[in-house]
Amino acid sequence: MDSRDILEQLLAFDTVSARPNIELMGYVRDLLADAGIVATLIPDPSGGKANLYASVGPEGAGVMLSGHTDVVPVEGQAWTVPPFAMTEKDGRIYGRGAADMKGFVACAIAAMVAASKRELRVPLHLALSYDEEIGCMGVGSLIEMLKAAPMRPRLCIVGEPTGMQVATGHKGKVALRAVCTGREGHSALAPMALNALHLAVDFVNAVRVLQADVAANGLRDGDYDVPYSTLHVGKLNGGVQVNIVPNTAVVDFEIRSLAGEDVLGLIERLREAAEAIVAPLRADFPEAAIGIERLWDYPGLGTPSEAAAVNFVKSLTGANGTIKVAFGTEGGLFDARLGIPTVICGPGSMAQGHKPDEYVSAEQLAKCEAMMAALISRLEAGF
Repeated sequence: MDSRDILEQLLAFDTVSARPNIELMGYVRDLLADAGIVATLIPDPSGGKANLYASVGPEGAGVMLSGHTDVVPVEGQAWTVPPFAMTEKDGRIYGRGAADMKGFVACAIAAMVAASKRELRVPLHLALSYDEEIGCMGVGSLIEMLKAAPMRPRLCIVGEPTGMQVATGHKGKVALRAVCTGREGHSALAPMALNALHLAVDFVNAVRVLQADVAANGLRDGDYDVPYSTLHVGKLNGGVQVNIVPNTAVVDFEIRSLAGEDVLGLIERLREAAEAIVAPLRADFPEAAIGIERLWDYPGLGTPSEAAAVNFVKSLTGANGTIKVAFGTEGGLFDARLGIPTVICGPGSMAQGHKPDEYVSAEQLAKCEAMMAALISRLEAGF
């Protein structure tokens, strides 16, 4: 079974992050078992989701191929092809997750099967995770397993879509929530109440002011499309109906940071701005508050461009240079928590990810297959 056949099967599984992925992982486990490869499933507490880890070849450090199996939702998107089925036309393979990142996962699984038929001198490992799309939340149990292992992989290739370019870095991210507390009242007497939505809007403006300062005066890295750290408000909730002054509003926002950015300092500046908004109001509304809480985070990735892992992957693809990507990956966690040098390289473009009629081109898939073939040959030769 080649990578395209495997991709067809993977696309048929609806593995949106809110849903289980255990059936997909069972399919992968059984496919590897047919090739004589033992895969370990690491289930979540519900048993509905799992990570998977498998190795082929001799015991040792070797190379780890990493990918996530969850995808983003399709609701509200105008698809012209079935999202959870493979449609191939005009040199493109369509389906949710084709680019992000079941195309790479299919190539990695096929590579494991192919490697099982070769006399490897260096092992090949496969790491598949869940809930990457909601903040790399699922990979933690896989990391804990690798922490306890007697030997960790020598390097990792995360196959997020880079157009098969070799990426050495991405920004870190912290997701935050600001809870704004006012005082409810009848809208006919609105000036006698404290509108929590108004507090939220003032806080959003403070985020925008800080973003403008960071963009103008903060750290810069020209390897990124957006060369500075970013602050982004993604969600604002509050209110029940129009004739009630809301007493609570919630703002969800994020910071995506360059390496070396003082993220705690940025959060503290927002706390100070929040206090400046509510402090003048407390004489009349003692309950006035804007509290900021940290929801989750993952570290950035910054593998040196001259690192051995980078040069090795460049030798597989024929790349001359490197890039950095705007989106986050589990690679930062492998690097920070396990010390595994990590590179990002996979088929497709994130410009096609998360959109209706998501696709990966057949040409990109073929380039990934060629990288895998070169990798197996190097592992057979001793790296």
